[in-house]
Amino acid sequence: MTPTQIVVIVLASFAGALVKSVVGLGYPVVAVPIIALVLGVEDAVVLVALPNLAANVFLHLETRDARSETRDLAALVGYGVVGAVIGTVALVHLPEQPLMVGLAAMVLVFVVVFLRHPELTLSASATRRGAPLVGVVAGLAQGAIGVSGPVVATWVHGYRLAARAYVHSVTLVFGVTGLAQVVVLVAQDQFTAERLLGSLVAAVPMVAATLIGLRLRPRLAGPTFDKVVLGVVSFSAVALLLQAFA
Repeated sequence: MTPTQIVVIVLASFAGALVKSVVGLGYPVVAVPIIALVLGVEDAVVLVALPNLAANVFLHLETRDARSETRDLAALVGYGVVGAVIGTVALVHLPEQPLMVGLAAMVLVFVVVFLRHPELTLSASATRRGAPLVGVVAGLAQGAIGVSGPVVATWVHGYRLAARAYVHSVTLVFGVTGLAQVVVLVAQDQFTAERLLGSLVAAVPMVAATLIGLRLRPRLAGPTFDKVVLGVVSFSAVALLLQAFA
């Protein structure tokens, strides 16, 4: 890797991890497009996979005290795995662009609804009924186009959980899908020596940014936290649209 590539990896990883450590999502969405500018999309995706998995595991464990405030995690994860298997199998048969556009549109509709009705909260009975479907949709999206974050983040946002409970919830789902991604990448021999070195380079600023983000999160409680989450989710949807029409 050239010095320029290393600098870009460090800055992109720091920015993505800072966002993720505050709201629980956003590392790949921020880091991958920036790193792809100097290394290409495939290298960027593989390089970010390990630091992102590590960040999810750490943030999930760091917020384990909030587990009692969460709900529907078993359904989201369990049905998400089922959907991911179906999506992966169907990957060769499904057109990628319409899936990306449809997913982005669905997420943006949810964002608009939440902005128009800021006090809207999904009831426990509604989420209990809807979680299996959302899990399947998120899994299908992960398996077919490699993205599930916007679906999960938007749905769980409707629970109106406290910040730590929200982070605990989404990082569990992202951690499971991230682990599945790493297993597939290993099986396909995608982790070359240079990519592993890139992952190590990305891991250093990821750790530093995470420690900073943990200090910032308490300052963004309540409505501010909700707005930041919606901002990151909206950014994710726009990134999907740009990728679909690139």
